[in-house]
Amino acid sequence: MEQAASVNADPVERSDSNGRCTQWRNWTGFWLLGLCNNFAYVIMLSAAHDILKKQESENSTAPTSASSAVDFQGGNSSNSSRYDCSPVSTAAVLLADILPTLVIKLSAPFVIHKLPYSIRVLICAIMAATSFLVVSFSSAVWMSILGVIYASISSGLGELSFLSLTVYFSRDVLAGWGSGTGGAGVAGALLYSGLTQVGLSPQITLRIMLVVPFAMLICYFFLLVLPRSLPQWKSRDTEYTAVGSEERQQLMDGSEEEEQEKSTPEDRTTSTLNLTEKLHVIKGLLKFVFPLGLVYFAEYFINQGLMELLYFPEVFLSHAEQYRWYQTLYQVGVLVSRSSLCCVKIRKLWALSLLQVLNAVLLLCAVRYQFLPSVWLVFVVILYEGLLGGAAYVNTFYFISKETEDRQREFAMAAASVGDSLGIALAGLTALPVHRYFCSL
Repeated sequence: MEQAASVNADPVERSDSNGRCTQWRNWTGFWLLGLCNNFAYVIMLSAAHDILKKQESENSTAPTSASSAVDFQGGNSSNSSRYDCSPVSTAAVLLADILPTLVIKLSAPFVIHKLPYSIRVLICAIMAATSFLVVSFSSAVWMSILGVIYASISSGLGELSFLSLTVYFSRDVLAGWGSGTGGAGVAGALLYSGLTQVGLSPQITLRIMLVVPFAMLICYFFLLVLPRSLPQWKSRDTEYTAVGSEERQQLMDGSEEEEQEKSTPEDRTTSTLNLTEKLHVIKGLLKFVFPLGLVYFAEYFINQGLMELLYFPEVFLSHAEQYRWYQTLYQVGVLVSRSSLCCVKIRKLWALSLLQVLNAVLLLCAVRYQFLPSVWLVFVVILYEGLLGGAAYVNTFYFISKETEDRQREFAMAAASVGDSLGIALAGLTALPVHRYFCSL
């Protein structure tokens, strides 16, 4: 009897074990996809700046806005401003980085469903690899800028595609994606700095980083356990199939019941979101997109318009070192909060937006009136800023996934991704005149 019971239990145990293995593979896969999607962009952009400065030095030409945006880290002896800053802020680089992504996120959600996911992932990997190669072999400023554009296309298309892809899996993969994107900033900066610190040139470092696009392909095609409802290579005009909807709903509900008998292909109905329905979905997303955009507007206004100006000359850290620590602590905050979805969920997104705006106002007043007593206090505020930004990102997409109708979810996840990019672009436009004003004092 005991043997019979044991034999009967084996299939259940194996099924449960396979389920846990599948869940773990998918979570890890989305973590790595998030890392690869942003990691390549972080490293490529850092190298583009280095190569731009080298090209300008070799050619003895006047600095472009992109290089001027980072020249403050090496000092600006000709600048008479009390803020020790370059007249052109890092917002100039930010705008060049974000505008291609913004264009993709504004337009792609309406037509991207016609392109299978496998093709999208291939395009992302090719664009990322192209950006590495273009910048590493760059012999002119325009080539380096072109590399930035390729990286921006890869990052923007990848973000909206992978966010849409999460609807085919259990909702916990959103936590993996968010954590991976948060880790990209820290890991990318550390790896690039480490490789160049040991003596490798930015060009050689970039060519080593070609492994990242290949890692993205391996994660998607071999690590993820892709559901049958996922359109892989075939073109489609439909958003969901009835069977796909059933599978996704079962995954979202976490049901442990046996799946019902599958319908035949002839019995499967299709449902397409027309333009009117998509606009209706977008209207419903505004309660998510506005808070997310506001968080990122305040966040990047701080990062690109104010960080350089928060300089404490009496501290043992140089201006460049202070700025690098600001950026590092910000990325650490983003990593922690984007990894927190499994522990805490925040539904009041407007509260995060208002707190981030208060941060921006505080630091703007601190730049103008210079009342903050210590750089250590600024470190705390910057870390807190990163925590708010990362929390807003993961919670926004979690609640969109949870509260959107199954038929609309895939489009909603892609369309909502425009929120952060729009906020970043507006922050760059606002930061330029503000930064120029302070540098003229």
